[in-house]
Formats: sequence, C-alpha cells, structure tokens
Amino acid sequence: MIMFRLTFCIFVLASSAMAREVQSHGLVFEKWLRDTFFGGLAPESYTQRWDIPAEANTRHGGIPVNPKAIKYGAPIDFGDAIRQFEITEKGERFLLIVGFWEQTTPILKTWVNAQTVEISPAAWAKLWHPISRADLESLDRVIKDKSLPIEVARARAQEIKKSPPFTLSVMQVNPKIDDNQRRLQCSLRFTDFFSHLAPEADSGKQREPKVFGFPIPPTLPSSPRSVKEK
Repeated sequence: MIMFRLTFCIFVLASSAMAREVQSHGLVFEKWLRDTFFGGLAPESYTQRWDIPAEANTRHGGIPVNPKAIKYGAPIDFGDAIRQFEITEKGERFLLIVGFWEQTTPILKTWVNAQTVEISPAAWAKLWHPISRADLESLDRVIKDKSLPIEVARARAQEIKKSPPFTLSVMQVNPKIDDNQRRLQCSLRFTDFFSHLAPEADSGKQREPKVFGFPIPPTLPSSPRSVKEK
C-alpha cells in the first residue's frame, strides 16, 4: 500500500510538472508573438477577454488575437466555454494564431506547423450550432453544483455532453470536475480546425513553420528580438 501511494504521488507530480511545462511553452510562444508582431504589450491579466487586444494589433487588421501553442494532432483548447460562446453573441472577428509542436525528445519540443486564420463571426457561430447559451448555462450549473459529489456531478455532466445538442456541434464541450476545479471548457479537434476554419491550409508537418512570413525560432528565447516586417 505504501509503495502504491508513493508511485501514485510520483505519477501525479510528474503529470503536474508536464502540464506546467506545456503551459510554459504556450506562454513563451505568446510572448514571442507579442514582442515580434504586437509591440510587446504585456497582458494586464491572464483572465482578460483577449490575450492580445485589438488596440495592440496595429498591423494585422486591428482585431483581437488569440494565440495557441498546441501539440500536433491534439485538440485546440479554447478555455471557458461560455466566454467563447459570447464571441458569437457579440459578433466579434478575431485572429487565431496556432503553433503546433511535437515532442521530438524527452526534453525538446519542435514547431511543426503554424497557422494564422482570421475568424469571422459566422464561421465561429457555425462551430457552435445548434448549442445555445441556455444549453451551456444549464450544463455549467450541473458542473458547479457543490451539493453534488464529484462523481455524481461528473456522471451527470458526461450524460448531458453525450446528448443533443452537444453531440451535434463541431465545438466540443469539456466538463472539468475534480477536487480542484469545476469548469466547463471547450475545444476544437485538430481535423475540425483545418476542415472548418482553415480548409485551404496544409495540415501536414512543415519544414519551417511561419507566422506572418517569419519562421518561429526553433528554441524561443525568453526575450525574443523584434523583427521589422516587410
């Protein structure tokens, strides 16, 4: 029993470290984007509505930017489902910049694909159809109902998720329920990203992934050097 608990603890610590490392990779990618293309504007808060607000995007359409660093082939996580659904209600246009990485060695990640896509309100709304805000709020209430034990809340949430309208939408809802969180998040499958948002893009691995014509540095420094765009 002691050995089992020790092994389990090591597994949890390793998983937690891996999650932090992946998150760190995403933050470094976002910082490179900010410093290189968006004036180095630091976020006021990591809970702000847009990672890179429209006022910082003076050279690429003046619309907000959502950067993502995602493992190649994995779903693209968008965070809070209701907040993402609100984009359809507000009719907002935004840039989605995705850098896909691959774990080439136990300690090295390599960028293998990059896509920059302007998302229209209609295209974003289509991903959610036929889910309504009321559907999301109903599921969210179940997830956050603290009167329900974790196992019960998780089972009920999964039952709802596996039923219409959630089974009919392209966007996937992801209940996160454990001792530390009760959240409703959303994601888009790798193949759905390319088929619905970037149908003309190549989903294969690229020799030199680029953003706005500039290669992503193989190893991103902590303070990337700004480049002068042509």
